[in-house]
Amino acid sequence: MTAPLPIVWLSEVDGIHAFPPVEQALKDPEGLVAAGGDLSPERLLAAYRRGIFPWYSRGQPILWWSPDPRTVLIPTELKVSRSLTKSIRNAGLTVKFDTAFTEVIAACGDRKHRSEGTWIVPEMRTAYCRLHDLGLAHSVEVWRGSELVGGLYGVALGRIFYGESMFSRVTDASKVALKHLCDELIRREFVLIDCQMATPHLMSLGAKLIPRKDFIDTVASHAKPPDPVGIWQFSPS
Repeated sequence: MTAPLPIVWLSEVDGIHAFPPVEQALKDPEGLVAAGGDLSPERLLAAYRRGIFPWYSRGQPILWWSPDPRTVLIPTELKVSRSLTKSIRNAGLTVKFDTAFTEVIAACGDRKHRSEGTWIVPEMRTAYCRLHDLGLAHSVEVWRGSELVGGLYGVALGRIFYGESMFSRVTDASKVALKHLCDELIRREFVLIDCQMATPHLMSLGAKLIPRKDFIDTVASHAKPPDPVGIWQFSPS
């Protein structure tokens, strides 16, 4: 019986291409590829282009993951319920892109609204705000008047959107954000939203599981430069 490979530890001086092949990811915990390194924009982008993402809790080293299977959502396959359609039309909500990124990521990581805790530690907030400043990370914001009531954020590379987190303070607000994100991604000819981990909420909206190999093949084909750098503008459908 072949012994499992030990986890790969990265240092901050290791090159951004030091990640091991995702096929070497651990089975327990499922999908753990490596630990350590840093959250520099260069390393984050190198990870995403390999189908790897960071996810860890306060007090842990940076942990890098590529689970098998992978949870994805095809923008054209979003399930829009009657209640969501009603919320979009009649809830008095306004949607914007990239006008309140720091507020969205703060709300996604607000421990007051997450009984299970949060993985969006201060270092993660800083790292993704840097990507936003570079025009590579984007937020979708849902407003009721001047109040931010829902939203999501993620990273756009090539024609792949890597969804990171969403939040909702009123009914359906995060779903409204996702609907408008999918509309924008369809307009931009994106092929996939990476949802990373399966949840009942995501699966109810049309997300599905695919083999990691299929996901990596899609990323290799569609997450290549040129990247859609810059602030996104809301385009009503």
